[in-house]
Amino acid sequence: QVQLVESGGGLVQAGGSLRLSCVASGRTSSGRTIDKHAMGWFRQAPGSERVVVASIAWSGGSSTYYGDSVKGRFTISRDNAKNTVYLQMDNLKPEDTAIYYCAQDRLPFGMGSSQMMPDSWGQGTQVTVSS
Repeated sequence: QVQLVESGGGLVQAGGSLRLSCVASGRTSSGRTIDKHAMGWFRQAPGSERVVVASIAWSGGSSTYYGDSVKGRFTISRDNAKNTVYLQMDNLKPEDTAIYYCAQDRLPFGMGSSQMMPDSWGQGTQVTVSS
């Protein structure tokens, strides 16, 4: 079973930056290592649903997806040698305040997409942006 551990959250002023990391270990339900699966970052604000923020293809590269609210400000990347996925967040806004979760796509060899189906979740990391 895959285990995902997020880090890098914190309190930052509007306009600031944070870099989230997600380290994966173990094998997926398909028996593969995490580098064969697309990965994504989701966030959930109080009283709101959990929504996808960004996702990246199993092979990385330019196959990425970004939600409209973060496009141009957030960058997702991955280092498969380190089993790690990153989310660089720049020009943060108070509305970015949420718990951020890392997730692994259920099916292998997926692309960066808004339609990824999370199979495993991390415990989340809190991001708070003050105005």
